[in-house]
Amino acid sequence: MTFSLVALCEETGQFGMAISSSSPAVAARCANARAGVGAAASQNVTNPGLGPLMLDGMARGLSAEEAVAAAVKAEAYPEYRQLLCIDRQGRTGVWSGEKALGVWGAAEGRCVAAGGNLLADPGVPLAMVRAFEGAKGHLGHRLLIAMRAALALGGEAGPVHSAGLLIVGEHPWPLAELRCDWEEGDPIAHISRAWEVYRPQMAAYQTRALDPRAAPSYGVPGDK
Repeated sequence: MTFSLVALCEETGQFGMAISSSSPAVAARCANARAGVGAAASQNVTNPGLGPLMLDGMARGLSAEEAVAAAVKAEAYPEYRQLLCIDRQGRTGVWSGEKALGVWGAAEGRCVAAGGNLLADPGVPLAMVRAFEGAKGHLGHRLLIAMRAALALGGEAGPVHSAGLLIVGEHPWPLAELRCDWEEGDPIAHISRAWEVYRPQMAAYQTRALDPRAAPSYGVPGDK
């Protein structure tokens, strides 16, 4: 009941992940990324602890593939889990247990991996990878193009209701973390609109954290 991708921007070193699901608040449980380390997704019948576990493994020097294998080994019910992971070298790792729901699968490409379950079409993960690889521009833009490619092929078998976009850069906090926790219409469109608003201000929020004296104002009441 989820489709997602994890990716590395080779130019900036930023890691990102985008995800959507029929269940509420999917990004709160499934999306993980850490600056300088990687990005990791834990989905299907989700164990939210597996994402941080994979990131911890990569921080210790494991490759993405090794981090996925270590998480599978540590998990009591790996047959229910679906994992995606990417490390600082752009290497990827994936896992889909045999009890993943419905039509499921994964695909890996250059600095990107995608996967999903309860899919409308088994080609959805590969379509996401190809769309990401063929897109230009900011990592966030490329991730959202890949998500729309998934929708164009049917996405999940049923309607999706939540989505998220997570990007980390050079600082410990997220560069962008946009979520739609419930939407009767199109949560990916909701996230895309939020991205278009947030992206022009994104660098300023980093400046505010590092040097508030240099932070610009956006005319919000009380923001001077």
